[in-house]
Amino acid sequence: MKLVVQMKLLPSPEQAAALEATLRACNRVAAHVSRTAFETGVTDRNGLQKLVYADIKATFGLSAQPAVRVVKKVVDAYGALAASLKAGRLGAPGARRYRKAIGSPVTFRPDAAQPFDDRCLSWQMDARTVSIWTVDGRMRGIRYTGSPDQLKTLAEYRKGESDLVQRDGKWFLIATCDIPDPEVYEPADWIGVDRGIVNLATTSDGTNHQGRRLNRYRRWQARKRAELQARQSRSATRRLARRAKKEHRHATHVNHRISKEIVSVAQRTGRGIAVEQLDGIRDRVRLRRDQRGTLSTWPFHQLGQHLAYKARRAGVPFVEVDPAYTSQRCPRCGHTERANRPERHRFSCRRCGLAGPADHVAGVNVRNRARSAWVFVTAPVPAPA
Repeated sequence: MKLVVQMKLLPSPEQAAALEATLRACNRVAAHVSRTAFETGVTDRNGLQKLVYADIKATFGLSAQPAVRVVKKVVDAYGALAASLKAGRLGAPGARRYRKAIGSPVTFRPDAAQPFDDRCLSWQMDARTVSIWTVDGRMRGIRYTGSPDQLKTLAEYRKGESDLVQRDGKWFLIATCDIPDPEVYEPADWIGVDRGIVNLATTSDGTNHQGRRLNRYRRWQARKRAELQARQSRSATRRLARRAKKEHRHATHVNHRISKEIVSVAQRTGRGIAVEQLDGIRDRVRLRRDQRGTLSTWPFHQLGQHLAYKARRAGVPFVEVDPAYTSQRCPRCGHTERANRPERHRFSCRRCGLAGPADHVAGVNVRNRARSAWVFVTAPVPAPA
């Protein structure tokens, strides 16, 4: 499996100036290549490189390998745009966002990240320094640091490109690591995980990762955002951007903590992890106006991603099951009815009388569906007749 590790660079002022000039030069070239791709309609790597390679070297003075990486960066950007359009993430073809996306070239910020391959960037693991190409020549001896686990992963499994990133005046290298997948064991049972808004994750064991403290934090952030938006000043806009990044980091930390705890329990007890497949939930569910912000500002998909990759890294079985009626179905008698859930927090079966917390019942239903799904996943392929 592929993971990324983030190394913090510790450049001197001269080195930092060279890195900043390099980012700005590469993104100026990327903007030029993007305009060419938009005007000609050529977005494949070989065709676009033939069109712009000579011009990049003659006009902008980039070396051969950085020029190739810039072209690849533009091609990847247009590929990501095409995937978003195909998946409907920018609306229907006639929607305003859709028309805006296809009506102009892909743009690049002056300080957008720039990928470097092993010809442009080399790592000296023992000395904890990197040597990197810049517009001012090869810059050697730039120190980097990271957590012990990150440094170990980088030294053992680094492979492929690394992205140079500038964020809030700090410099980072995000390196790709190719970690071998451990063998997935046969689960003795499953832990069903129900994801929600009030309770972020509730397992079939009854463990409830509540979001009360987090919800208070988010409501406080929402009030501060409203106050800053009302001011409509440049300083308020800058503070809004910083506050948004801080809230995103906080949400990511909470998702990491929850997923790590669930995976460790599954690994210790020899069980697998099952979650609901919630793809496209924003398109399927109609919410009241006061609920939309709550649903849209919490990264539920990220929690599922964290569970998936942590389980894969630990060799824990992981499946996604059909989410239909998991909160309305009785796990004992199978009776499914909307009236089984008279309140948001309470489940009470109208047929057999089974009652309990609604999220816990949903987690049990997810676990039961995983038991059936795993049989089909691991069943041998029948021999041809």
